[in-house]
Amino acid sequence: MKMETKSRSFNSITLPNYDFTLNAPEFKKEGEEFTIWFFEGILERNPNYIDCLMYLANTYTAQGMYEKGLLTDQKLCRLKPESPLVHYNLACSYALLKNINAAFEALKRAIMLGYKDIYHLERDEDLAHLREDVRYQKLIEKLKFS
Repeated sequence: MKMETKSRSFNSITLPNYDFTLNAPEFKKEGEEFTIWFFEGILERNPNYIDCLMYLANTYTAQGMYEKGLLTDQKLCRLKPESPLVHYNLACSYALLKNINAAFEALKRAIMLGYKDIYHLERDEDLAHLREDVRYQKLIEKLKFS
């Protein structure tokens, strides 16, 4: 990545032109690859940084790195055991890996803890593998009448 700056003047002070290149491979990353590298770097120093873990888990999942997403979601569940959203995301990770029984357990826990977004739940593609199971409709009905 080559960066240039032009000469600039500030009240009769002229700054010289600088031309430098960032050669480190980590600075050549782009998009989600950079995002993952960045969040993983933050977590090296602050391994329990909740917001960073949540963003990283979502990024892993969006990139098809489901196993890494699952491990991150499991860590989040240990750090925030009473969070319905964390358990919902864990259910999504299990479902993407086709671990249907674990997905249902996590989804039940999310609902028990207060997850109520039926609209999102019914449209979330991460849960597609659960919709073929009779337990899914039972959970939806229970959620609608709670």
